[in-house]
Amino acid sequence: MEQHPRPTEIKVHQQSRFLDIAFDDGSHFALPCEYLRVYSPSAETRGHTPAQAKLEKGKEMVSIERVEPVGSYAIKIVFDDGHDSGLYDWKYLYNLGKFQDQLWHAYLEKLAEIGYQRVEPELMPRSD
Repeated sequence: MEQHPRPTEIKVHQQSRFLDIAFDDGSHFALPCEYLRVYSPSAETRGHTPAQAKLEKGKEMVSIERVEPVGSYAIKIVFDDGHDSGLYDWKYLYNLGKFQDQLWHAYLEKLAEIGYQRVEPELMPRSD
């Protein structure tokens, strides 16, 4: 069985809306909640075939309510828009981090193709 890097730390930053994840190979990724939401591995978002995939839009302000461990291989992310299906296994999360620039660019291109104007969220000021 092929081994993939495993997380050593997972932390949700609610105010700035991102998931900070470090892996045992030394990789470290800061994954925005919006990015995690639009690339949810759920059948609801990805469909059962590529043709059935749903283009998520309007998720600029989505946040993570909580992260639940699933065995020793994945996490379930519960978003504040009610989405809570789809398991983010370690390989999927690692690839979301490794290919973040390409995947984010592809997402923005798809939004542009349908004429959706994304509103860049302003980060809330820190209270600490």
